[in-house]
Amino acid sequence: MGTALSSVEVMNSRSREQSWRAWISSCFDGDVSQHVVWSDCRPGSDHSTQRSFVINRPLSTVPGTVWTPSGRSGAVPLVLLGHGGGGHRHSDRILSMADRITSSGCAAVAIDGPFHGERVASPLTPVEYQSRMAAEGIGRVLDHMADDWVAARDLLVEVGTAAPTRQAYFGLSMGTRFGLAAALALGPGLKCAVFGKFGTQSTPGINAGLHAPHRVLSDASAITAPVLFHVQWDDEIFPRQGQLQLFDAFASSGKELHGFAGGHRHTPEHASAVWHGFINRHIA
Repeated sequence: MGTALSSVEVMNSRSREQSWRAWISSCFDGDVSQHVVWSDCRPGSDHSTQRSFVINRPLSTVPGTVWTPSGRSGAVPLVLLGHGGGGHRHSDRILSMADRITSSGCAAVAIDGPFHGERVASPLTPVEYQSRMAAEGIGRVLDHMADDWVAARDLLVEVGTAAPTRQAYFGLSMGTRFGLAAALALGPGLKCAVFGKFGTQSTPGINAGLHAPHRVLSDASAITAPVLFHVQWDDEIFPRQGQLQLFDAFASSGKELHGFAGGHRHTPEHASAVWHGFINRHIA
């Protein structure tokens, strides 16, 4: 026999659902919302609510999830969370960052990357998804992903969840590969970004068709918002020198470089607090 809910828990659940129903009902008043399908909401943690959506766009279908802080009404700062290669929008790091972000009163949103998550029928190996990106053309893939991020941001601004001028971006490795173009596309609403584990050079294990150092440096040189850059000092996939070259390219006068011992797949436990603290200082 299941445990009965207390009257307070029932009221909180009803209140949360009524709030989301009111929020979602507004989606059908504008042009953007006519192409959005929402799923049921559920608690993301003890201080947040989670709801997934799919944006049907002319060139892509964008699966996403938004986490909003409990007890906050009106538009709040929004953090865009980009996952790494082979991951998806509900990867452990994304969920952990969403939890930290909502705990400080901001909203978080994640979308599946190209050939990842719900954009494909089943998970692809690195060789498979890199080959598909290369075949499409990395420039086109970067542009389309940037447009998808802007569509997700615009949707959440339109329905009153996200503040139109207070956004941040977080993403390492593949999250940086696509995050550079996305951050640039967000425009003046971008207040800061956390990048890392990526650079202008890569080892032979990465498909050569994804190598686009000129595009990487061009996008970075146009980003003026504060940037925190995370480097794994012994990265075996993206050599340190290429990462430092990328850091140098950012036009921001408020950029920080954080180096940690270890390879590409190693991330110190305290790093997430460093990322969150940087974001919180700039948008919360």
